[in-house]
Amino acid sequence: MASVTVAHSAGFCFGVKRAVDIVYQAIREGKRVYTLGAIIHNAQMVDELARQGVRILERPEDAGPGDTVIIRSHGVGRDIYERLRAQGAEIIDATCPYVAKIHRIVSGPFEEDTTILIAGDPKHPEVQGTLGHCSRPAAVFKNKDEMLKMLSNGKLSEKKHLVFVAQTTFNVLEWEKSVNSAKKQCTNPSIFDTICSATSERQREAAELAEKSGLMVVVGDRHSSNTAKLKEICAQHCPTLLVETAAELRQAVLPEGVFQSKSIGVTAGASTPARIIKEVQETMSELMTNSSQEENFEEMLNQSAITTYNGAVVKGTILAVTPTEVQVDIGIKYTGYVPLQELTDDPTVKIEEAYKPGDVLDLLVVRTNDVEGMVMLSKKRLDAAAGIRKVMEAKDTGETLKGVVVEVVNKGILALTNSVRVFIPASHVALTRVEDLSVMLKQTVEFKIIETNPERKRAVGSIKAVLREQRKAQEEQFWNEIEIDKHYTGVVKSIVSYGAFVDLGGVDGMVHISELSWNRIRHPSEVVKVGDTIEVYVKDLDREARKISLGYKKTEDNPWEILKNSYSVGSVVKVKIVSMTTFGAFAQILPGVDGLIHISQISTQRIAKPQDVLNIGDEVDVKITELDFDKKRISLSIRALAEEAAASQADAPVEEVNE
Repeated sequence: MASVTVAHSAGFCFGVKRAVDIVYQAIREGKRVYTLGAIIHNAQMVDELARQGVRILERPEDAGPGDTVIIRSHGVGRDIYERLRAQGAEIIDATCPYVAKIHRIVSGPFEEDTTILIAGDPKHPEVQGTLGHCSRPAAVFKNKDEMLKMLSNGKLSEKKHLVFVAQTTFNVLEWEKSVNSAKKQCTNPSIFDTICSATSERQREAAELAEKSGLMVVVGDRHSSNTAKLKEICAQHCPTLLVETAAELRQAVLPEGVFQSKSIGVTAGASTPARIIKEVQETMSELMTNSSQEENFEEMLNQSAITTYNGAVVKGTILAVTPTEVQVDIGIKYTGYVPLQELTDDPTVKIEEAYKPGDVLDLLVVRTNDVEGMVMLSKKRLDAAAGIRKVMEAKDTGETLKGVVVEVVNKGILALTNSVRVFIPASHVALTRVEDLSVMLKQTVEFKIIETNPERKRAVGSIKAVLREQRKAQEEQFWNEIEIDKHYTGVVKSIVSYGAFVDLGGVDGMVHISELSWNRIRHPSEVVKVGDTIEVYVKDLDREARKISLGYKKTEDNPWEILKNSYSVGSVVKVKIVSMTTFGAFAQILPGVDGLIHISQISTQRIAKPQDVLNIGDEVDVKITELDFDKKRISLSIRALAEEAAASQADAPVEEVNE
């Protein structure tokens, strides 16, 4: 006895479903809806839309101001958009994302000698629309032989850069043949695999099913390219019927004994609504003569068309991911989809990276459309329900939650955690006041729940509470590890007249003004400023008072050490007069090191005051006559150098002069 196997991929693909959804949404919004050409290749669907007021435009010029014109999933050329705008029409683009991807490829920047080759039917609207986006000359081929003919007739030089793309519904096997030949015939061709993944899967499954079936029934419009290709693929393996409606199935001549001897396979084109498949199913069930079959056609399709009630929780396996939605298999005949807005509110999530075909999701049924055979699902709402419980429990457990700031609101921000929005008041955003809360947007933050309202499913969080805990933990760890002479990298937090406070990582220490520089400075700001990152070391500790004295000056920069290594008593150095007193003048030997030239050592002559000989700023040579490193005192003498010079001159031999 025959058994019936229904192809899992039969019926609406997500691109067609998306286009139909867009039309129904426009109808619900009360728009005057037109489609540029039939929205899909299915006469029954088009007739149903026409009964709801949807009209078909053959040319863009037929549109008028105020009309809503929907671009069908096949897409159109760039000039069509301009012609519609010129008519004052509102444009809603329902181009399938897979088709739009081809448009982006062929419109991209290419070398001048590039030719674009499109695998597909030149009369198909998708191919015609793609041609309208090509930035370089383009040609269309139906199969490998046509492509090879193009390459051999001399019009396409081997030196040209060739770009290959395919109509999304092109025969997968024919595309593979064409690609293999192109790689052999062409030099470095650019080949883009643009056949829709749903199409590839549908064709692959149809071929596998046909190989083990005595009869294949393909349900779909005869004008549908992908439906025709399904019939072509199935016919290579077994007798195949293409029917548009159940009425055609009644009139079809079935192979004799097919119900008793072999299995029957069923698939459907991407533009075939679930209700039409079901009508064919009911008719096939009537034709089944043996009621004792283990699973008749009606049971099989009914099982795959079970209506899932709103609010039910189901598991869905991802079939396809687009920038606007995720298509899933929920184990029934209906097409399951999760719109972008029902996946997540997290702005940091990149849909095409976070979700992959084959992933299994827990989903909530939001709305079921029995007529169209579609189920809208939500991950966000299911996650939110579990998230609410977790957030409410966090108030009692004290758990730290992590979330992303998604919105700035009055007097605070909203952070998304576990699909729940938690309000964080401005006063709890940081340890110090944040003037511009917009800087928090899209940041990942950690917070505690400090207040809840289970009835309203609301919660208040505090980032400050987490920061305080972290700071306290840092302080304890710091005081356990700190010791004299230990070096730290810190940030200057504030400056006062007597020094600078440095944040060492949750704990502050102070560098006294005397420790900032070996030179004399009037204010710490001459050396550091708030926000500077500096290297410091611990000079002293008061663990009981929790005070830390820091050093900033480096020993190797100590001018007295430099002086000790470079000069000694008797050295002659050039100095600069920096100040004067009644008993002498002070001169700078090195920055931070001054010596005294006593009034008696300024000149060989008696002077009343230093100003009689010297001025501030003068640079003079002196002799170091005394060094006391312990008391940091240096005695200098100009007189000593003058006397040495005079003595040297007196000792010089006198030349005789002959008269």
